[in-house]
Order: sequence, then structure tokens, then C-alpha cells
Amino acid sequence: MMKVAIYGRENGSGSSAEAIRTLLGKLSKAGADTFIYEPFLNQLGSKVKINPENVFNKHEDICEKVQFLFSIGGDGTLLETVTLIRDSGIPVIGINTGRLGFLSSISKDEIESAVDCLLQGNYSLDKRTLLELDIDRDDFAACKFALNEITIQKTDSSSMITIHTYVNDRLLNTYWADGLIVATPTGSTAYSLSCGGPVVMPESDNFVITPIAPHNLNVRSVIISSADIVTLKIESRSSHFLMSVDSYSESMSSSVGVKLKKANFSISLVKLQNHDFLSALRNKLLWGVDKRN
Repeated sequence: MMKVAIYGRENGSGSSAEAIRTLLGKLSKAGADTFIYEPFLNQLGSKVKINPENVFNKHEDICEKVQFLFSIGGDGTLLETVTLIRDSGIPVIGINTGRLGFLSSISKDEIESAVDCLLQGNYSLDKRTLLELDIDRDDFAACKFALNEITIQKTDSSSMITIHTYVNDRLLNTYWADGLIVATPTGSTAYSLSCGGPVVMPESDNFVITPIAPHNLNVRSVIISSADIVTLKIESRSSHFLMSVDSYSESMSSSVGVKLKKANFSISLVKLQNHDFLSALRNKLLWGVDKRN
């Protein structure tokens, strides 16, 4: 019997409820044992019926107990699954009920065929590199692993912050900017891209360092090896800065030391046979589209 977990967020449009009803119906026909993230189930309320015992809330509830995890929502929803998956190796299938959907690439119309592909083994696993945050404080509440990026930003709209950036203990640059992004190949199509960073192929063994609105206009993104260790030292007039690990943010004291490195495990995304990164680039970013036609 296939055992799966479902994680998601209700965005108010009802699209997530529609998608999960379709998914639950197909999984039930397949005889799968299904578990749902309890806060998501509570958001859905009476829209979905499931055994109240088949819920989970944390990493330990599904680790070594399920074969796949379905993420229902947008890319931001899928990023949140990192805190549940961690180093368990559970593959993630992203069902897109949001907007762009680079990571959550399966449309609502493809849900039933996607389940069939899982049952028949017609899929591959796309291994994605993670960034690990190492800071000298113990009370950072978030999971310290990022699938997209780890970002340093100023906390207000007044002045820029100064970010002394070292690669393997050697000074790369001192950035005077609104912030700095260190992105994985997966995150190269996210915030880093919007700040002028390059697109990096998912299988590339690299990280991208991209400044946010730098004062010096000749400062550009830098691609480094994923084996490199990045050390950041921050100066700010407000004495605090904002630390973001994917979609989670927390205010930090400027005295906190920050190190970033490649995590010792990866996240597996399920890739169907008719899905690939290059077609996603063309379709999602509208490459080659002539609006005159």
C-alpha cells in the first residue's frame, strides 16, 4: 500500500480545496493510505472529509512513514515542506494552485495522471541542493535549511546596510546595499533573478551571490562553488537586520555571525516524464514569445 502525506495552504480562492478533493479521490481509488497536515485540514474545514487520525504536524510524524509528500499551493508552499522533509529523503510532488509554479509544476488538470505515474514508476527524482545557515545563536526559530535562498536585508526604509562578504575566509567584497541574496541553483529563478542574478541550471554545483539594490552600480552577481563557505559580517545603523531563510524571516542583531554552506543532504522533487526545467523556463518566463503575434 502506498503511503503519502499532503501539505498545503488554503489561499481563499477555493482552488486548493478543489485540488485536494481530486487528489484524495484518486488516492482513495488507488488504495493509498493518506495523511494530511492538520493546520491545512483545519483551514479546509467541511470542504474535505478524512479520518481525523490521519493527520500530521511535524517532521517526526511522517519521517520513515510515507513514500511521497504532495505539496498543494504555489512555490512558497513547496518551500515550506523543507521543514517537514529535512533529511528524510521523502520525495515531494508539487501541485500548483498558485501563480508561476517553477517548483510546483503539476497543474490541477494533471493530478490524476500524476498519481498514475507514481503508481507505475513513470517518474524520476530531481535532486536539489540546499543551503545551510550556521549562526552563533541558539534560538533561531526556523529550520536552518533553504531550498531557494538565504537573504540578508535592512529592517527599515532609511539607510543601507554594510555586508562584509568572505568566501573561504577571503574577502570577496563589502556590499553597501539594501541586502544580499545567497541562492541555490533552484533559487536562481526566484528573488535572485528579480535582482539581476543569472539563471543557473538545477544540476549545477554552484551558489549565486546577488546584491539587492547596491549603491555601487558596477557590482554584479557572483557565481561560486557550492563547496565554498560564505561568511557574512553585517553593519547597520539600526543595530538589527532581517534574516530570511526561504519564506521565513526573523530580526537579528548585527553582532550575530553568519556562515552559509552546502547542506549535507538534498531534497528530491518528483519530475514527471513530460516535465523539464528548460520547457519550464520557456513557458513560465515567456521566452521566445512574440506579443505581436
